[in-house]
Amino acid sequence: MSDTQPTAAAPKRKGNGSKYLFLFLIGLVGGVIATVMTMNALNQRKDHFPDSVMHVQAWHLGELNGKVKQNRCAATDTLPHIKALRTMADDLDPAFPSLKDDQRFSQHSAKMRAALDNALTNPPVSCAGVTTVAEQIGEACKACHQDFRG
Repeated sequence: MSDTQPTAAAPKRKGNGSKYLFLFLIGLVGGVIATVMTMNALNQRKDHFPDSVMHVQAWHLGELNGKVKQNRCAATDTLPHIKALRTMADDLDPAFPSLKDDQRFSQHSAKMRAALDNALTNPPVSCAGVTTVAEQIGEACKACHQDFRG
């Protein structure tokens, strides 16, 4: 018989890993939220006017091409889009103030306005005429984009 008593087991040490993981996840979520808020604030400072002018013009040009595909080329179907494109063409120069002194840009915007003025003076009365006007507008857009977007 031994007089030794059984020794009590040492208390099991509890780890802090779950606490650290929880704090890490909170920090991660907070960082994501802060990043999204910062990106939104920076995006709101951006001038959206030039992009808006381009989007509206692209939409109206697409509508003209759509009218040709639908074989709906009467003046009542196409002139509203040509008029809108002409109105938007007046906004090209103010939309890009950094290019106001660039001769190439002035020539491109003048060519666009001239094509639209011609289309308003002599409205297309057939799908072939609308196609020609749309091609002239598209060429003016493409030439400018090649010089300034590339």
